[in-house]
Amino acid sequence: MNPSNKLEAGKVWLVGAGPGDPDLLTVKAARLISQADAIVYDHLVGNRIMDLARADARLIYAGKEASKHTLPQDSINQLLVDLARENLSVVRLKGGDPFIFGRGGEELETLVASGIPFEVIPGVTAAAVCAAYAGFPLTHRDHAQSLTFVTGHLKDGTVNLDWPALARPKQTVVFYMGIGAVNEICRQMINHGLPSMTPAAVVRNGTQPDQQTLLATLGTLPSRMAEFGIKPPALIVVGSVVNLQAKLNWFEKK
Repeated sequence: MNPSNKLEAGKVWLVGAGPGDPDLLTVKAARLISQADAIVYDHLVGNRIMDLARADARLIYAGKEASKHTLPQDSINQLLVDLARENLSVVRLKGGDPFIFGRGGEELETLVASGIPFEVIPGVTAAAVCAAYAGFPLTHRDHAQSLTFVTGHLKDGTVNLDWPALARPKQTVVFYMGIGAVNEICRQMINHGLPSMTPAAVVRNGTQPDQQTLLATLGTLPSRMAEFGIKPPALIVVGSVVNLQAKLNWFEKK
């Protein structure tokens, strides 16, 4: 712990905030949040985490929700440069892990081009968190020989993925940002060889008191999600590990 509670001025820390529960922050992340001059934070960073910030810290919301961006990505990149050039210590705070579908690499490229020093503090990514709190051992050796994280929303707005690779048996596939594309995801997974009865699930608000896990199959997941009105933030999990939820669920009330 820095006894002066002062971080190096003119520097950016790219920090993963995990799933929103402050108890799941890394020790280093919590320290940086409590000491930074300025914090640029995303939509999925919980209020309890932001409560750790200094009373006089400059807090800037840069959240991204489906079809609703407070700041374009290029503006966020430049904002980090501008804040550092004001001789501030800057925490760029992202939900989950900043390098797993968090655009952290794009932001760091801008910092490098501008000569701004930085550090990266990883966070617990959503797939690990949601699986752990829903009762899915993502790599249980009786069910999965591989684990794939994939985005359900590409930069160009399409869902043009490597479907033959994703539809292989004996693996677990976790889709980030796939809620709006669930019909296409399930259709393509079935068309490329997975049975329609392949277990699938969606986990919404992982680790939060209102966490919701919905079990289904590739054939029924879209209709089940529509029936229950599932909206982001949520992850889609495909694979037989989903079946273990019935006996390994520990967090949600039955």
